Amino acid sequence: MKTEFRLFQHDFFLTDYVLDDDHVALFVTTAGQGIRSRVTQLKEDGDYLRSHVLASLAVETAEAAAEWLHMRLRALWGFPDPTGTSSRDRLSGRYRGKRFSFGYPACPDLKGQRQLFTALRPKEIGVELTEGDMMDPEATVSAIVFHHPDARYFSV
Repeated sequence: MKTEFRLFQHDFFLTDYVLDDDHVALFVTTAGQGIRSRVTQLKEDGDYLRSHVLASLAVETAEAAAEWLHMRLRALWGFPDPTGTSSRDRLSGRYRGKRFSFGYPACPDLKGQRQLFTALRPKEIGVELTEGDMMDPEATVSAIVFHHPDARYFSV
């Protein structure tokens, strides 16, 4: 699967970040099932603040799990974050390797989720794809992780 993006006026593919005999990681993290129904119930009960807080915490929990897993992968691949790496450095992507998710500039077509879901079968942990290739529950993160030293995030 070649996913095209433009960076510095040159064409690149995410697969350009894969060397011969290399490895990539695929993962799905989630805050779990039942969040949406609980958020909906809180809204119906008029408890809007708690409904928004719960939805936000669920999304941030899935994202934190993804960030922790990515940090763990870097360590397992032999290049842990240097001692003294701050949370700000991590949140700014100041480490080797990057994780890319469908729906973002590097791979904007959500249909790529289908291949990732075929490989990982996250239905076993309660995560499914909608007809529009969005993840359900919403508080879920999927990613492809590359450890190539030149991998970087970019914007369109």
